[in-house]
Amino acid sequence: MTEPSNVCVVLLDSLNRHMLGSYGGDEFDTPNLDRFASHRATRFTNHVTGSLPCMPARHDILVGSLDFLWRPWGSIELWEQPITRALAHSGVTTMMVTDHPHLFESGGENYHTDFHGWDYVRGHEGDPWRTFADPSWIGAPAAPARKGGWWLERSVGYGDLTRAYDNSRTFFREESDYPGPRTMTEAARFLRDATPHHDRWFLFVDEFDPHEPFDTPAPWAGRYEDQPWDDEAIIWPPYADGAISKGKLSEAEGRHIRANYGSKLSMIDHWFGRILDEFDRQDLWDTTALVVCTDHGHYLGEIRNDRDIWGKPNVPQYEPLGHTPLMIHWPGVDGGSTCDALTTNVDIFATLADVFDAEVGHVTHGRSIAPLLDGVADSIRDWAIGGVFGNWVQVTDGSTKYARSAMGDNFPLSMWSNRWSTMPLDIAGIESLPDPDDRAWLDHMPGSSIPVIRQPFVAGDMLPFWVGQANVDEHYLFDVSVDPDERENRVGESREAEMIELLRSALQDVSAPDDQFARLGLS
Repeated sequence: MTEPSNVCVVLLDSLNRHMLGSYGGDEFDTPNLDRFASHRATRFTNHVTGSLPCMPARHDILVGSLDFLWRPWGSIELWEQPITRALAHSGVTTMMVTDHPHLFESGGENYHTDFHGWDYVRGHEGDPWRTFADPSWIGAPAAPARKGGWWLERSVGYGDLTRAYDNSRTFFREESDYPGPRTMTEAARFLRDATPHHDRWFLFVDEFDPHEPFDTPAPWAGRYEDQPWDDEAIIWPPYADGAISKGKLSEAEGRHIRANYGSKLSMIDHWFGRILDEFDRQDLWDTTALVVCTDHGHYLGEIRNDRDIWGKPNVPQYEPLGHTPLMIHWPGVDGGSTCDALTTNVDIFATLADVFDAEVGHVTHGRSIAPLLDGVADSIRDWAIGGVFGNWVQVTDGSTKYARSAMGDNFPLSMWSNRWSTMPLDIAGIESLPDPDDRAWLDHMPGSSIPVIRQPFVAGDMLPFWVGQANVDEHYLFDVSVDPDERENRVGESREAEMIELLRSALQDVSAPDDQFARLGLS
């Protein structure tokens, strides 16, 4: 078995596992991801999310520690060492190519700083790249589209939300100008031009596609429409639990949005082929591991509890969002194989540390996937936990999934951070994060001697964005091995007691805060 000398990780944001041909999807075309899976990669069938959403998931991968039990969304903390800093000490050259705007705003601003090099492709989603629309724009290649605030205006009457991409898209003149294609082009350029100069290297391609906005030019736009669409394109999907069932979204609009996701997926799949082609040209397959992963899926009208779900609303991590694709090419391992072992995103960090023999000083929660690929193990973990701060906490053993909500109310709850940041909101009058107050005190994270601000919250407080405030006493238990569509909630059966004990044991294993046990009724 040949250990890789180099690693390339390609993260495609909001990549829906069930829509990839390699995982049985037939709704949209993904020929390059499919050929990677069939010819070069091991396809993991039981990979699940950990910390959510976007930046917490990247924290799992680049820092290796689950953080959703301590904070909602944030930067690398003082007591943490990202994999890039550890690799620098091991003599490994690191490079990031990305169009992900959260990496360059408060709450994500220091993930790139320890890479030896980084290339930020401008213009995606909320990136404030342009302050005005190009007056010479003629509606092509970016066709006229509804503005980013349309859903808030329709659903709650708020009409003042502006989205930076609505200006940026007017400056694109051809497909290669869009952020996704430009990111893949620059990643391929690094593989071609830079890798011959480095003995060992790590390339992290953090591609925000197929995340919204679901905006594509010809020939992708309209490819999957089941009937003509004569209105402005809807490139900004709703975030809602029951958009159609509550009469806020028409079925035709829902089909159109889903089709636009498919167009975005197929376009980025096409450009991902540039990376595969460069692996062929540079003969990298014998020396380099290639990992394709995501942070989470994206709901596109899938039905749970008799309601259609869109985006990432305040619901548990059902299968479409929480059961994610993972494909890994490993030198010396034939492509086209599958691995059914349970894995999660912190295991990618552990694998990088294993490959490069790197050590970090903070507590991490992952287990290297390398033994599964080398054939020396058929399992690396018995459980995986995940969730969103202040929401459900979920545990799975690979076949049974248990999502436990708070009991009675959502308290006690506290946030632990010295950087005090979360995802910025561009909604006037709505704050994303309250400042710490005089109730806060200094505590210590597990395994750390560095004091950390611990801010408690009680009923009536403004809570950090992403915290679920209404869903209490609402638990879910699914046997996804026989019920992948999660139609039968088996809470109350004898199996629930076993999963409660598994969750309690998992929380103890990661030294979760005492208030998490209390709010979940597990003390």
